[in-house]
Amino acid sequence: MRKDSVSVSSVGGPCSNAIEEVANRNMRDAEDMARFGKKQQLKRNFGLTSIVGLTCTLMITWEGMLTVFEQGLRNGGPSGCIYGYIFTWIGNFLQILVMAEMGSMVPLSGGQYNWVAVLAPPRYSRVLSYFTGWTTFIAWQAVAASAALLSGSMIQAIIVLGKGDGYITENWHLLVFMYCILIVTIFVNTVLARLLPQIESIVFMIHVIGFCVIMIVMIYLTPHRASGVDAASHVAEEIENAASVVPRSMITSVLLNGALGLGMTVAILFCIGDVDKVLSSDSGYPFMEVFYQSTGSIPATIAMTTLIISAMMLSSIGCFVSASRMTWAFARESGVPFANHIGQVNKRLKLPLYSIGLTASITALLALLVLQSPDTLNAVVSLVVAGFYSTFTISGSVMLYTRLTTPKEKIRWGKFRLYWTGVPITTLALIYSVIGMFFSFWPSSAEVSLANMNWNCVVFGVTLLFSTVFWFLHGRKTYNGPIVEVELEELDTREPSFPPGFGPDAAVRA
Repeated sequence: MRKDSVSVSSVGGPCSNAIEEVANRNMRDAEDMARFGKKQQLKRNFGLTSIVGLTCTLMITWEGMLTVFEQGLRNGGPSGCIYGYIFTWIGNFLQILVMAEMGSMVPLSGGQYNWVAVLAPPRYSRVLSYFTGWTTFIAWQAVAASAALLSGSMIQAIIVLGKGDGYITENWHLLVFMYCILIVTIFVNTVLARLLPQIESIVFMIHVIGFCVIMIVMIYLTPHRASGVDAASHVAEEIENAASVVPRSMITSVLLNGALGLGMTVAILFCIGDVDKVLSSDSGYPFMEVFYQSTGSIPATIAMTTLIISAMMLSSIGCFVSASRMTWAFARESGVPFANHIGQVNKRLKLPLYSIGLTASITALLALLVLQSPDTLNAVVSLVVAGFYSTFTISGSVMLYTRLTTPKEKIRWGKFRLYWTGVPITTLALIYSVIGMFFSFWPSSAEVSLANMNWNCVVFGVTLLFSTVFWFLHGRKTYNGPIVEVELEELDTREPSFPPGFGPDAAVRA
């Protein structure tokens, strides 16, 4: 060893402690994955702050409330909007508590289908996890497409707001906007992938600051008058100390986003002036009319709307991350066709490039439906709520069954546990999920037409039929649940994983 060098172990102080802590976290993550037969393939870039940023901006609760409050206002009035939101928030929080516990027990990318595969009775594990995987896979592909659709349609709406009758909307314009958003999303998910945690942290700041700006402007400028939730689980293998960070990020995101969403719902209802004019807005987005009534200025309305559009576009990045990682994880278990390719990870970039390409291709193909009509694509992506609620119902039911039939000392709990509250919380979450899934099939208004018909039941039914057919043709022959890639015993002979250039025997220049 050189005289001007010393080993890490002899350095001491904060530097040595920090390096040792990183090594210990890496070893714990490796052990958690090895318990389920998995080896580390993706790079763990995300910490608590960045993954909270990812999940919060993916959920975009307060931004989303601006785009959907019209339905609650039409059907339940202002009080219906408020109480309906609170009911949904509580229900989602119960779901997240159950998912956080399962995510801590099984910290693998893929989320629900892995939880079902590990926790379900062996006799039913394979088929239940397969159907859960396919439903989750299709739902996340729909999410990725719907994010691009929403952002693109809002760009069109802001052009209508600015130019009025001087701009004639065309379906192919919307397609171009969607493809531009998709190109940016692919670029961030590949070329800038190593910067994703930093990007998501910045996006999180925009998410919170944007809320404050919109709230202050609306409430300050409006005359006082009477007022007229799993993404982290799909990137678990890219999170340091996933068994602890995943549940914490889920719970933090729902609490924070829920509070912001409730605040925005109250504010938008407080600031509504002419309700009829708001509901008949030419832009197709009533919140833009509320902005205009508050500010009395088209440029100010455009500036405020641009904040919302930016949040929506940035959210599409998070949607794409989760969708592509879910696709890769399920392909790794031979759950989809051409799994040998789709389940590969580029060794140099440590990215699932094939699954990223597949997700991009599916989004691009679905986007072509807007040439027929945006309503056609809306019909396809309407299965999102039913897809997510149905997969939670399966995984939550399996968790409840495990609690009721297995002695608690024989269950290998994660770092987050519900203890005695687990049974009542899981039961209430399942009741909420069934209610939510049931009403997700209903039309949004009493007067139903082909344009506003809720095609969720048809699309979801086709999804189940496709999954069933594919199970008998392919899945039952190739899918056996999580494939063992490494044995836990192999880790016993491994040295702890230190950052490059460090370790007990590494030399560090003094």
